[in-house]
Amino acid sequence: MKFDKPKIKKILAGIIDSDDIININHFDKEIIIDINSTNPTLKHKKELENKILEDLNKNYSKDFTYKLNINVVKPTISQNVNRLENIKNIIAVSSAKGGVGKSTLTANIACSLKKMGFKVGVLDADIYGPSMHIMFDLVGSKPLAVNVDGKSKMSPIESYGIKVLSIGFFTNMDQAVVWRGPMASKALNQLIFDADWGNLDFLLVDLPPGTGDIHLSIMQKISINGALIISTPQIVALADARKGVSMYQQDNINIPVLGIVENMAYYQTENDNVKHYIFGKDGAKNLAEDFKIPFLGEIPIIQQIRESADVGRPIAADDDSDVALIYNEITKKMIKFLVERNKNLPPTEILKIKTMAGCQ
Repeated sequence: MKFDKPKIKKILAGIIDSDDIININHFDKEIIIDINSTNPTLKHKKELENKILEDLNKNYSKDFTYKLNINVVKPTISQNVNRLENIKNIIAVSSAKGGVGKSTLTANIACSLKKMGFKVGVLDADIYGPSMHIMFDLVGSKPLAVNVDGKSKMSPIESYGIKVLSIGFFTNMDQAVVWRGPMASKALNQLIFDADWGNLDFLLVDLPPGTGDIHLSIMQKISINGALIISTPQIVALADARKGVSMYQQDNINIPVLGIVENMAYYQTENDNVKHYIFGKDGAKNLAEDFKIPFLGEIPIIQQIRESADVGRPIAADDDSDVALIYNEITKKMIKFLVERNKNLPPTEILKIKTMAGCQ
């Protein structure tokens, strides 16, 4: 079999991001492949090597021997500019803990911003557990293709005047997204850059739990003005929220945290004025004080919030709702600190992956 570099690249692209393929050479019957990897552990490198060799032997040829050089990489700062020039502010809504209300907060802040007169978009970056199509009553909807300057792009679907894109538009409700990190990052890249977002004042990015591939991919692609952290009050949730704050405050990331929101802060019955702090009191507020970042407010446990999310109408979309006022106040505080951030700090620089010298 003859050496076929494009075919080898295609096989590798099903395992790793094509940007991580450095070089492919061959000498007689030996093929030498140089790639980048952001995971420095020996276990990951061995698993990656085994997977690549298995796929090459199965889908390309057993006539060759393969030598794989894996370079460990780390994020460093690039001077690239945000390619989404038509979007004024990009806000990441985040917490390293799952189930604390990131998506609910994102949807309701988007509605609050819209009611204030801003042009708003929401990017559902939770590739493995998307929910924005549910919260905006868009289950079963499919984005249409539009022609923009001779290029075919996705048109985000509007709901309550907010432009929404989610991987949930392309999967069935019962379908699990079983993708490796590079494939998920590619899908995210398409949602960002292959979309016709138009002119927006705000793009809210609903991030998945953790501090992994998707988060790095976002920060490598676009300049984020700031992040919102949400947590419930209990110690277990706060431990993860601390990691989320620390991620943004790393020297090589340095994205301003605009504030912390405490969700499920307390429960109050209709018959009394007593606040019942089921999960603990002031946990997120204390966390904000520890990190010297703004505390934006508390969201109580209210049945209407859950019911509104389930039926696809964020509660902040209702002008006469008392609960909507809570989200409205949080949004106003976020805008205040965003204005200060934009006035006093330069645009956030985009991360670039760079090879660590001496690491193979």
